[in-house]
Amino acid sequence: MKIHIKNGHLIDPKNNINDKLDVFIAAGKIVAIGKAPDGFVANHTIDATHLTICPGLVDLSARLREPGDEYKARLLSELQAAVAGGVTSLACPPDTDPVLDEPGLVEMLKHRTKQQGLAHVYPLGALTRQLEGKALSEMNELHAAGCVGFSQANVAITDTQVLWRAMEYAATFGFTLYLHAEEPFLAANGVAHDGEVATRLGLKGIPSAAEALALATILRIAQETKAKIHISRLSTAEGVDMIRKAKQQGLNISCDVSANHLHLTEHDIAYFDANCHLKPPLRTQRDKDALRAGLMDGTIDSICSDHTPVDDDAKQAPFAEAEVGATGLELLLPLTLKWAVEEKLNLLQAMRLITQAPANVLGIVAGELSPNSDADLCIFDANEYWKVCPQALKSQGKNTPFTGLELAGKVKYTLVHGQIVYQQPH
Repeated sequence: MKIHIKNGHLIDPKNNINDKLDVFIAAGKIVAIGKAPDGFVANHTIDATHLTICPGLVDLSARLREPGDEYKARLLSELQAAVAGGVTSLACPPDTDPVLDEPGLVEMLKHRTKQQGLAHVYPLGALTRQLEGKALSEMNELHAAGCVGFSQANVAITDTQVLWRAMEYAATFGFTLYLHAEEPFLAANGVAHDGEVATRLGLKGIPSAAEALALATILRIAQETKAKIHISRLSTAEGVDMIRKAKQQGLNISCDVSANHLHLTEHDIAYFDANCHLKPPLRTQRDKDALRAGLMDGTIDSICSDHTPVDDDAKQAPFAEAEVGATGLELLLPLTLKWAVEEKLNLLQAMRLITQAPANVLGIVAGELSPNSDADLCIFDANEYWKVCPQALKSQGKNTPFTGLELAGKVKYTLVHGQIVYQQPH
């Protein structure tokens, strides 16, 4: 299939392109940008007038719920949600049922996602067996089966000896550990940020110190072991400051923030909205400002969706009993654009945080439009507003704090390997 995408505005952070240029695709690859190769005759032409062409988005945290939690979401529905949101590559945490701690499970997941022919899926293997934080998983075998890194998902390793050994092992083989910083004893049974809102609502709080203490341990061991660490979903001002200092000291560390935490604070749970029951919890306005500043100065490397589809029954329970998580794959682009407009950031800078930067973290070739690279693209209208309503979302999880909000940024086409895998219905 030869495709000519014409009249669009091309944004490619990797190659620093921000210009009106045509794109030419053949055999699943980008064969030229700007001028057609000799003898190129397109089978299909996409008119991208008034639209933005960019690399397919890369998401560092999206739960697909398979295997095991199909009642919350199915692989097909979530991959359809991904491409509807312009996401062509995503990393999925290992907290499925069963846990991704066996090479056979990883191979099955890779096979099933490939069969769908939608977004590329990069599994994170379980760092410890059954995510119990006791015995290390067979990291080498999991890596050979297709894992791009190792994670404990939301489960902390309380035994620092195990964490130390995990980092030593990872450093030996060059693996990246994706860790969520939360001290489990301080966070136990907590459901909201430990502040005035939680106190007023009678909710058990999780103090900011829970993130800072866990982060201090991780950073100190990383310093000793020289392991490559990625901190998933930073949430506090103190955490941002600690990462900034760690980077200045030369630690091999990166981190991300969820799109939810760039726009929401503890005040958004004021009416016990269970869609705002997230992990980490929504923090203070000061924390939100610090997270935004951390993105602006490069302390925080990228934005993720933290896509966590939950079934309706689990979200309709009282706030403290409701399951954590929000659906996010289809909102990653518009929420990033909204943040960029508010911070007066140009499109090239903003798109880097959801294309090139997360691809670099994962160590994959994606998030770029270089000649001869895979033709994974997103074509969107940055100025078209749409209303977030559960029925319109492709994801099986309809749980989002942004229901009813009008957001700018509508995906028109998504291409994977040069195939149109999503086209906005007319």
